[in-house]
Amino acid sequence: MSEKSKILNRDEISKKIIRLSWEIYENNINKKELFIVGVKGRGGLLSKELCKELNKISKIKINTGTISINKDDPKNDKITSDFNIKDCENSIVILVDDVLNSGRTLMYASSFFLHISVHKLSILVLVNRTHTRYPVKADYVGLSLATTLKEYINVVLAGDEQGVYLN
Repeated sequence: MSEKSKILNRDEISKKIIRLSWEIYENNINKKELFIVGVKGRGGLLSKELCKELNKISKIKINTGTISINKDDPKNDKITSDFNIKDCENSIVILVDDVLNSGRTLMYASSFFLHISVHKLSILVLVNRTHTRYPVKADYVGLSLATTLKEYINVVLAGDEQGVYLN
């Protein structure tokens, strides 16, 4: 069994979320509205925390939603959302996930927005592993972490074991 190392604890994750919220606000200070869209699961949890922080520090209207994608076979499964995609028309959308690994999930998740005209689409991740196989770049990064391809990043955003772990 592989040994796991805690990279970030609950407080450090919270500080990353606060910093990322300020970055979003600074880059969109003159905007009236933003869409924060999480990839269902940990991306959805992270997007909710970001929205809470953004609502504390800004008057920007924050719209939230999640998209569901089959991370194992995104090509052959339909991507669904809990919001009306047309509401994002000509808006700024920030797509959120916990880890940018190969880039496949975020590439397919981004493709969900290609059927409408968004003003700007940005990507936010808590951890960027820098092992992308797809041309995906995160615009907002909590932590960049150089790992080997055999190592695995596990993010826990709820409960007593909240943290980022390297296996």
